[in-house]
Amino acid sequence: MKTVTTARELSALRASWPDDVGFVPTMGGLHEGHLALVAKARVSHRVVVVSIYVNPLQFGPNEDFGAYPRTQEADAARLAKAGVDAVFLPTDEEIYPRGRAAQTQVWIPGLSDDLCGQSRPGHFQGVATVVARLFGLVRPQAGYFGKKDYQQWRIIERMVADLGLPLAVVGVDTMREADGLAKSTRNQYLTAAERARAPGLYEVLIKGAQLAASGEPPGDVEKGCVERLRALRFVPDYVAIRRARDLAPPSDEDDQWVILGAARLGVTRLIDNWEFSRIRHHDDGTLHQAAKAG
Repeated sequence: MKTVTTARELSALRASWPDDVGFVPTMGGLHEGHLALVAKARVSHRVVVVSIYVNPLQFGPNEDFGAYPRTQEADAARLAKAGVDAVFLPTDEEIYPRGRAAQTQVWIPGLSDDLCGQSRPGHFQGVATVVARLFGLVRPQAGYFGKKDYQQWRIIERMVADLGLPLAVVGVDTMREADGLAKSTRNQYLTAAERARAPGLYEVLIKGAQLAASGEPPGDVEKGCVERLRALRFVPDYVAIRRARDLAPPSDEDDQWVILGAARLGVTRLIDNWEFSRIRHHDDGTLHQAAKAG
């Protein structure tokens, strides 16, 4: 596995590769969820590249930029074992050569300001900006993103479509612990007591998806989910039911929906989601439900 730290080194390496590159951008602190993205890219491409960069542009002033896990040595060992061809470890100067304040930034109107964007203003602008920069440096044929960060995945899809970038954006299903908790680098912030309660977010969203699929009004389901989270001693940020393909408010004509939630346990902000499909009543009174999206 090659390790490069500068855009120049990456460009020289990229020139030696075929045009069949799969790319996984990460902030490090790698776990099985990241490795699932690598595995998906590995079976589809001749070359797989992973970047590790803790992007300051996507952290708010009171967020965990300084505390975010930085485990490059352990991460590199896991990536080498997973068959990655190259890991890109850029500095701030390589990503933002004129400085962050002077950097051209990418903003996706509406979608960036909703859901997590409401409580983390500027976050998705930082995400889109760094991913666009990395796409330009790596020049992959496909980028791989975990569906745990569902809104992020849809934002990157929108950015690529709107800017006409020549690559595919691939969403990969969420990896979970045995008790259902979505794997996340930030799970290590949880105390033992909080970790025991953490799967409650997933359980509440699954129950909400079942109710909404059966015809309960989305607004009522959302309110009920927030109440259940509070009863489980979470501090809810939001629970929202949306159309899966673009996170617009769903209508009766839409079949594929997603329920998304964010809530805090102590200092840890957890997010999760579940894709589901509406149950339809046929004219003869029987039920039909399209296959769950994942």
